[in-house]
Amino acid sequence: MSVATNMVSVVVPVYNVDRYLEQCLRSIADQTYPHLEVIVVDDGSTDDSGQIADAWAQRDERFSVIHQQNGGLSAARNAALAVATGRYVTFVDSDDFIAPQFVESLMRVMHESGAQAVLGGWHDYADGSAVPDADGAKDYVTFSATEATDHILYQRRGLTHSAWGRLFAMDVFRDVRFPEGMLYEDLGVLMPVMQHIDTVAYTPQRLYYYRQRPGSILATFNARRAHILDILEDLEQRAPREFPQHLKAIRSRLLSAYFNMLRLAPLGDGEFTELKARSWQGIKRLRCGCFFDGNVRLRNKLAIVLSIFGRQILTRAIHQ
Repeated sequence: MSVATNMVSVVVPVYNVDRYLEQCLRSIADQTYPHLEVIVVDDGSTDDSGQIADAWAQRDERFSVIHQQNGGLSAARNAALAVATGRYVTFVDSDDFIAPQFVESLMRVMHESGAQAVLGGWHDYADGSAVPDADGAKDYVTFSATEATDHILYQRRGLTHSAWGRLFAMDVFRDVRFPEGMLYEDLGVLMPVMQHIDTVAYTPQRLYYYRQRPGSILATFNARRAHILDILEDLEQRAPREFPQHLKAIRSRLLSAYFNMLRLAPLGDGEFTELKARSWQGIKRLRCGCFFDGNVRLRNKLAIVLSIFGRQILTRAIHQ
């Protein structure tokens, strides 16, 4: 099947979210942008999610459903990318939802800026709260891929590594797939994706609603949270050969991850002793270089100062 000139493929990975899926799919169906194909991937759900997705496919020809054995978020996204026919692609997590003008607004920025990726803002949304109004601002700024990568790694300018809430040219993913079996899969594709991009546009419009819920993957702490360290340590090892211009930024992001592991790991829990020790050794290794890096966030520099007084003082301080 040929790639439609103006078609946007909307990828929705689904796993046991029947409570939220109707709202998510309805928000996609209500988009003001007309040229959509919506690929819903039921990743082995054991609740009614698969039936809800099938019902949408029966009543709206833009929707199609892939049913597969549970393989995780990356496997679901990759299954959709394998069959997507759009010239552009956006990812919507199945417990989130989007404003009606989400796709249309990002497409406008894409065409006006000549970018291959458009990053938008978002609203954090908690169940039971009022839905904030979508932002009406239409301004945007552009960055080179190198600038955008550093902004993401230094965690500034509102740019993040998340795949959701963005619009990409499909060519960006022509030989890129999300790493399967890992958390922080979005960070895992950051460097490969950026190698296919010349320009990134960022708009502060908040047209994506990111649901905060206790049962989500990142709302609980477990050993899989260390995947972010695996990804960033791998990037640090590869950087001198492959992307030396980003080495300082990678180390800054890695230091943040080490601090975050100590902050999130339960105090006094022996199950995470090895992870805490790994993080502490990483902090000691990186803190000097990062302290004298003018791009490192102030909060990390304050944590570096605390770390000089020892692991116990640092851990107690960041847990407060």
